[in-house]
Amino acid sequence: MRTALLFLLRQKRAISLVQQFSSRSPALSQNLNVGRGQRSITTSKRHLSLEAGSDLIYKSQFPDVTFPDVSLAEYIFSCFNKFSNKIAIKDFSTGASYTYTELKDRCIKVASCLTRLGYKKGDVVAYYGVNNPEFAMLFLGCAAAGIILTTANPAYTPGELARHLEHSGSAALVTVAPLLNNVKEALKTTNIKNVFVVGNSDCYHPFSMLTEDDGKAFPEHVQISPREDLLVLPYSSGTTGLPKGVMLTHYNIVCNLCQLRPSVVTVPEDNNLAVLPFFHIYGMVPILLGTLQDGATIITLPRFEPDMFLTSLQKEKITNLYIVPPIILFMAKHPVVQKFDLSSLQFAISAAAPLGDNLTHEFMDRLKIPLAQGYGLTETSPVTHVDQREVTVGTIGPMIPNTSAKIVDVESGKALPVRKEGEIWIKGPQIMKGYFKNEKATYDMITSDGWLKTGDIGYAREDGRHVITDRLKELIKYKGLQVAPAELENLLLKHPAVQDVAVIGMPDDEAGELPRAYIVTKPNAKVSAEEIMKYVEENVAAYKKLRGGVEFIPEIPKTASGKILRRVLKDRLISSQL
Repeated sequence: MRTALLFLLRQKRAISLVQQFSSRSPALSQNLNVGRGQRSITTSKRHLSLEAGSDLIYKSQFPDVTFPDVSLAEYIFSCFNKFSNKIAIKDFSTGASYTYTELKDRCIKVASCLTRLGYKKGDVVAYYGVNNPEFAMLFLGCAAAGIILTTANPAYTPGELARHLEHSGSAALVTVAPLLNNVKEALKTTNIKNVFVVGNSDCYHPFSMLTEDDGKAFPEHVQISPREDLLVLPYSSGTTGLPKGVMLTHYNIVCNLCQLRPSVVTVPEDNNLAVLPFFHIYGMVPILLGTLQDGATIITLPRFEPDMFLTSLQKEKITNLYIVPPIILFMAKHPVVQKFDLSSLQFAISAAAPLGDNLTHEFMDRLKIPLAQGYGLTETSPVTHVDQREVTVGTIGPMIPNTSAKIVDVESGKALPVRKEGEIWIKGPQIMKGYFKNEKATYDMITSDGWLKTGDIGYAREDGRHVITDRLKELIKYKGLQVAPAELENLLLKHPAVQDVAVIGMPDDEAGELPRAYIVTKPNAKVSAEEIMKYVEENVAAYKKLRGGVEFIPEIPKTASGKILRRVLKDRLISSQL
C-alpha cells in the first residue's frame, strides 16, 4: 500500500511539473511513465537550444525559474513549516530522529548559543566529522545567524586539519569523538576558542550545549545580503594541489535548490540515504538540503561499510540513492548484495566522478532501477546538469534551468559546435563568488564575463545533453596526441579479471608521457600484465597502448567522493623510479 501511494504521489507531482513546463514551453509533452525500473518522465523530441545572437552558447531547455532573494535559513525554514510533524532526519547508527519542527527548533538554539558566545555574522565555524543529524543543526543554525560554515574532510591528518582551520580563519570547531586525537594535535598550532563534540569528551564542550540553549539570543534581526554574504566555505578536493576554499553565497545555494526541483522529483514519502559525506558539496546540497526542501526523510550513515549500507537500504526502505561510482561498482558486482531485499529502491543518481557505460548497465540490470548521472562542481554549488526524466546512458543529462554552457577549444579558445570536443564552460546563478584568499585562482577559473571553466573535456549532443570524456589536466600527451585516461579505464573495466583501475601518464623523455595502468583484480582472478596490455592493444588506436606498463595494486586511491587520486599514483611511480 505504501509503495503504491508513493507512486501515486510521485506521479501526481511529476504530472504537475510537466504540465507546468508544458504551459510555458509547448516543446514538452505530457507523456509520463513512473514506476519501479521505469521512473522517468519522457519528453517530446528535443534539440539543443542556442541563445539568441549567441556564439555557440547553449541554454537549458527547461524554462527559467525565479529565485527568492532570501537567506538559506529563511528559504529552508519556510519549507520546514509545511511538514512540521514528519520525520526530517534520522541517524541509522543511533536511531535518533527529529521531526521538521524539532530540527528547526534545534537550529534556532544553535544560532542562539553561538550568538551568546560572541560569534557573529561573517565569523567562520568549522565542522570536522561524519554524517549525523547534528551536522544539519549546525549548518542551518550557522546560516540563520549569518555565520559561515566551513567543512573539513574527516580523513584529514592533524596537519591538514590545522592548515584548513588556519586558512579558513575558523573561530570555533565542531567534531565527533572518534576524531578527538587528531583535533587535539591540530589545535596545538591554531587559535580555536571553542570546540564542541558530538559524543563523549572530557576536555571540550558537548554539542548538546548548543542544542539545549534557551533560544533567547537568536539573532532574528541579523541582516543577510543573500547575493554577497557567504553561507558556506567548502574546500575543493585538491587532487592536483592544495585544497582551495570555495566561497558560496546564500543566493548560490538557494538558486541551486530551486534549479533542482524541476529535474529531481522528490515527494514527502521518499526516504533518501545520506551515505556520501556532508562535508562534500554533493552530500551537503543535493542530498541533505534537496531532501529537506521537499519534506522527505533523510537517513544518515557515518561512512560506507557494506553490511551497514545494505542493512540500512533494507530496514529503512530507502527509495532514492545518491551515490558515486565506487558504490555503484560494489552494488553491481558484489555477491553479498543479492542477500538483501532492496525492492524499495526506485531511483539512483551518480555524480562526483566519471561513470562508465558498462558499469551503468550492470547496475541497472542487477538492481532493476534507472541509474541517472548528474554533473557539477563545488564551484557550481554544485549541480549544473542532471538526468532524471530520461536516463540516457553515457551522458550527464540536460542542463538545469537558468544555466548556459559552451564548449571551448583548449588551444584556440573558440567556441565549438555540436559533437566537437573541448573544455566545458558554465554560466548561471550557482557559480561561486570566487576562491577564498586566492584572486589568481579565481581569475584563472572565471572569465571576465562570468564563464566558469570546468576543466572537464566533453561535447554537446543534438538532444541537449552533454558527454564528459576526460579531465583537461588529466589528459595524457603521447607524442603530442591526447590520450584520455577515462577511455582506457572504461575499456579495462570490461575485462573479466579487472575489478578497478586507474590510468596515468608516465613521464618519458622521447614521447612526453606513456599511458600506465594500475589495476585491482577481482577475487581469485589470474591475469598477467602482458595479457592486459594485449587486450588494450587490440581495442584502441596504437598511440593509446599501455606503453607505460601495468602494475597490480590492492586498491585504487580515491577521494571520499570517488575521484581517483592520480597524484598519489604519480608519487608512487616516482618513488619506484628512485
